[in-house]
Amino acid sequence: MSLSKKKILIGMTGGIACYKIPNIVRLLTKAGSEVRVIMTENATRFITPLTLETVSGNPVAIDMFPSDEFVAVRHIDLAKWADLTVVAPATANFLGKAATGISDDLLTTIICATDGPVMIAPAMNPNMWQNKVTVRNFEFLKSELGWTTVGPAEGMMAEDQWGVGRMSEPEEIFETITQFFSQKKKS
Repeated sequence: MSLSKKKILIGMTGGIACYKIPNIVRLLTKAGSEVRVIMTENATRFITPLTLETVSGNPVAIDMFPSDEFVAVRHIDLAKWADLTVVAPATANFLGKAATGISDDLLTTIICATDGPVMIAPAMNPNMWQNKVTVRNFEFLKSELGWTTVGPAEGMMAEDQWGVGRMSEPEEIFETITQFFSQKKKS
């Protein structure tokens, strides 16, 4: 399945796994996709917007209401624009907000406004991943809202702890996106 001309919105939340996102964007753009990136304020603490602008070829959006540009209904426009919205890394904070409809930043507002498909790649400390509230939120997004999920994987975490909670590797996320569009074409 070709990803040529697919419009993919990447939503980044604040986690150390942000360092993997430029590789995902590069794989998608190399496959012919148009990629736009939304970063939460916390995501910008792990990687710069300039890095994502460089690999995507598009401006990165962070603020809901930036003072230096006209945005009107950007959250609605981006929600309608995307063929697929991918949130990676998807932190426990994001899962909780998305599962309860909290829309307090640009990314969660876009998620609330979209009626298109959403894919999440969770990434967090194993204790956070196993927390009953996180499990409930993840299961709700997956089973009740029908979101596609990839990971998390088991491995060494940033804090030298082994466990489940590591974000899937860029190649696996890319492959899951490719499979998503292949299955969509068949139906």
